[in-house]
Amino acid sequence: MDELTKKEIALIQALYTRHGRKKYPYCIVEGVRSCSEFFARVPEMAFFSVANSAETAQNVKACGDIRIVPESVFNKISGTMNSQGILVVSEIPAMPDASEINKDDFILALDKVGDPGNFGTICRTAKAAGLTEIWYTKGSVDPFSDKVIRSAMTAQFLLKMRVFETLADLRDEAVRQGFCNVCLTKPGQGSSCFTTEGVFDKSVVVIGSEGHGVSELDNSVDVQIPMPGNFESLNAAQAATILIFEYVRRKESKLKL
Repeated sequence: MDELTKKEIALIQALYTRHGRKKYPYCIVEGVRSCSEFFARVPEMAFFSVANSAETAQNVKACGDIRIVPESVFNKISGTMNSQGILVVSEIPAMPDASEINKDDFILALDKVGDPGNFGTICRTAKAAGLTEIWYTKGSVDPFSDKVIRSAMTAQFLLKMRVFETLADLRDEAVRQGFCNVCLTKPGQGSSCFTTEGVFDKSVVVIGSEGHGVSELDNSVDVQIPMPGNFESLNAAQAATILIFEYVRRKESKLKL
């Protein structure tokens, strides 16, 4: 069995907080499936890994600096109630340089999406659809919190993440990069996302939080997901999935974006 120093234990525990992740350039990936995805796709970002048995580390094909600790020690550093016995201390990817231009057909923007499950699911969906970036505003959950990472299955490590103070700041940068149209998704307002042309043509598509919706923004266009059942709204992850795969449908069918 290996030992963790008090400094390493304190580091791991700090990384479950936003303050800790600001202080140190690391985050936590935890759980068998998330760690398996991490080692399959970005193993070079591992700082070190901790497992409660050599068998667990072997089953997820962990590599690099691996510490095998007693289960009692692992439970002290785990962020889950029913730990699966493995976690990775990983570097947090750097934000893209301001000179890097988004090469996607459209920008997917999240405005104050605070739920970790929703944010993580959107990351996972965006990656599955072939997008390379997600832009988001302050007030959103930290994409590299342990809960978002578990929900996203580490997809955020494969995406470029850009954060902005406000939606207006995000729009200004989008315009500078050539994305001049902004579509705000609003339940029951605006034209249908299934019939409106130009929604995904060098535009910004904004998903808001369930509780507060999207921020108001001058010179934007409202679009909606038609809901014949006349229900209040979909949650943010569901709405984003529908919109993202409407983009995929148009692209695969060679329709106007």
